[in-house]
Amino acid sequence: MRKAFRILAGWLVLGGLASAEPVKVLFLTGESDVQYHDWRESTPFLKQVLTGTGRFECRVVEQAAGITARTLAPYDVVIIHYNGPRWGEQSERAVEEFVRSGKGMVSVHGVTYGPLVGTVMKPKGGFERTGEGWRGFTEMLGVRWEPANIGHAVRHAFVVKFTDREHPITRGLGPEFLANDELYHRMDHKNTHVLATAYDDPALGGTGKDEPIMWTVQYGKGRAFHSSLGHDLNAMYQPGFLATFARAVEWAGTGAVTLPATVELHPRPANPVRLLVVTGGHAYPTSFYDVFQSFPGVVWSHAASPAEAYTARMKERFDVVALYDMRDDLSEEQKANLRGFVEAGKGVVSLHHAIADYASWPWWREEALGGLYMIKPMMDRPASSFKEGVPLLARPVKGMAGHPILRGVGPIEAEDEVYKGMWHSPRIRVLMETDHPLNDAPVVYLGPNPEFRVVYIQFGHGSHAHYHPGYRKLLYNAVLWGAGRTK
Repeated sequence: MRKAFRILAGWLVLGGLASAEPVKVLFLTGESDVQYHDWRESTPFLKQVLTGTGRFECRVVEQAAGITARTLAPYDVVIIHYNGPRWGEQSERAVEEFVRSGKGMVSVHGVTYGPLVGTVMKPKGGFERTGEGWRGFTEMLGVRWEPANIGHAVRHAFVVKFTDREHPITRGLGPEFLANDELYHRMDHKNTHVLATAYDDPALGGTGKDEPIMWTVQYGKGRAFHSSLGHDLNAMYQPGFLATFARAVEWAGTGAVTLPATVELHPRPANPVRLLVVTGGHAYPTSFYDVFQSFPGVVWSHAASPAEAYTARMKERFDVVALYDMRDDLSEEQKANLRGFVEAGKGVVSLHHAIADYASWPWWREEALGGLYMIKPMMDRPASSFKEGVPLLARPVKGMAGHPILRGVGPIEAEDEVYKGMWHSPRIRVLMETDHPLNDAPVVYLGPNPEFRVVYIQFGHGSHAHYHPGYRKLLYNAVLWGAGRTK
């Protein structure tokens, strides 16, 4: 049942909701203390939570002082993730009028104290009042926290219970969830509608009461939501926080909630490109794996041997194979399965040292890949040569810049390994080339058979190349092309 629900949730997020007009979100952050609430870590995480649902379009402002009504006009909801200095009358009034007009505000955790609400931390500990603070924000927040009451129980895991399960944010959720956080207490509430509470255990420094954890505030025509959860990434990663935060942002921005009860931080894409990455026979840095993690819409698997990779079912299971191995030969069965994969119109992206693959298999080098790095003399040719750590510049060949694999790439200069004296079929179609004296001219090329989706990319020796934006774009394009997703 749970598996079926996750499939349904994925369809809602990635199918049904993807066609809806996105909720436009503006994060107001920056300047806050990083010792206790590191916005530099948590803001990108929260943005990832929202964008991963497919429901939101997010932007971030790290210097809120100076924003105006014009700044806010394109957005549906602001997320205030901040407890630094005041922003000034113009900016604060712009936020008030934005929410009052019918838009939304969401805030989490530490905004309940700090200069915005008129409190500061004393040098020797504790807090003191520094005036009224930003009155409009206090009203949207719905609480005032007197300096003597600011605090929480010992950080621990505790149960959060929903007290209103009919509100759009909480409707369809379970009755409770586990939080791993600080449990804020002793706040003075005004005009708040509490959605969830947690018991504040006196054995851990608590009040012995059920303290409000989440609440909403009606501010003019607008909607405000606050969660006292969210101390750090460990706290934010909890499923209960993820679901209530994302649903609250949608509610604040639109007045309704369409997101499912389970918000996946890493949702499986709809109709993904199924990629098999094959390694073995040559050492490589683990930064190679990071490359594929960055590819949207691609789900990849890893095979460390030909026996794992070239099975009878590979045509059914995968759309593209990326080769980063270096092996001399395959069994006859493995050759048949790989050849069947290629001839079925599936994609092959051969990378870097994989140019030395399967040297004893003529069909592979002459019909599929169109190139070979010769580890030893063969075909009446001397062995090829290499040199590591060389700056290599490759440029698109004239007339080929519009090819889908090169789209948005341009020239690439990266510290890599150069290869010289390779064999190349006269039928390859070169996409990028170099004039480096220690490297053969072709650097990126399509295989000799125009009916096959085979491409070779020489870049990729080490971490410098793996993290290179141009290399990643080139490889991503090649994977999409191999899968027949681009024209």
